[in-house]
Amino acid sequence: MKLKKLLGERIKRLRKSRNLTQEQLAEMIEIAPRNLSRIEVGESFVTAETLEKLLFALNVTAEELFAYEHIREAKDLLAEIYTYLDTIKTNKSQLEKVYRAIKFVRENE
Repeated sequence: MKLKKLLGERIKRLRKSRNLTQEQLAEMIEIAPRNLSRIEVGESFVTAETLEKLLFALNVTAEELFAYEHIREAKDLLAEIYTYLDTIKTNKSQLEKVYRAIKFVRENE
């Protein structure tokens, strides 16, 4: 993936995790909502000034903003999940915890 797209996806994920609309975040960082939209889809890149405002508005460090290890293909995520499950498949207590976590995620989407 290209840097602009990775950064855009990260900004979008952080914005949503803080329950902000594009309009709200755009206002906070003093840009037009359409410009934020273009950043989030990877069509535009942030200026240094906008980057500083994003860090403040999203309450993250630059290191956190540029942490892309969370963006992986669904098939890769599933393969890793299955690997973890295989290592705990005989541990009922751990399986129950995993079950509760998955159930919680599904019920709170």
